[in-house]
Amino acid sequence: MRIPPIHTTSIRAVLFLPLSNEYLQEVYDQQNKVDRYNQRIEELSQLEAYREKVARLRCFRGIETHTALSLVSEIGDFSRFANAQQFSSYLGLVPGEDSSGQREKRGGITKAGNTRLRLLLIEGANATLRSSLYGQESKRLKARQDGNEADVIDYADKANRRLHRVYNNLTNRGVIKNKATVAVARELSCFIWGMMNNKID
Repeated sequence: MRIPPIHTTSIRAVLFLPLSNEYLQEVYDQQNKVDRYNQRIEELSQLEAYREKVARLRCFRGIETHTALSLVSEIGDFSRFANAQQFSSYLGLVPGEDSSGQREKRGGITKAGNTRLRLLLIEGANATLRSSLYGQESKRLKARQDGNEADVIDYADKANRRLHRVYNNLTNRGVIKNKATVAVARELSCFIWGMMNNKID
């Protein structure tokens, strides 16, 4: 992501020129560092151990290389989770429960397990819901899906449609947007589990 020219112009307008030059150089240096890290992530994703799994996960709208590689490298064997619910629980995306006798009370998500992966999936859910191409595929998504098997792409597209329906149903019922987005992240985690365990029928 490059700094838009209008922002650099604004910085120069409000700071003394020597200070603004120094500040801008620091911004550019940090941006170059981010670019190098992103390039390294792309290179790692092409290693034989990761390439196929990362390519499959990138078929989901909202999941780019960074998130896909993080999931593959940190989870390892997805089959160690017996079902999608266990995987969601590991990520801390399932509601907590405080029940006794005939009373059942569900609270917010447990936030147990892998915090970084949970936050990446919530951001992935946000990215999915921000898309203005509901029911369609952007050129960028089509490029990511290119080279994958048709059933893998169909499964990912099915997930996208399902995630939008879940979000719309919840918000129409009055659920606040943040909670609805977390629910979408939970649904996304279930689809990821299915993808990684070849349960895409």
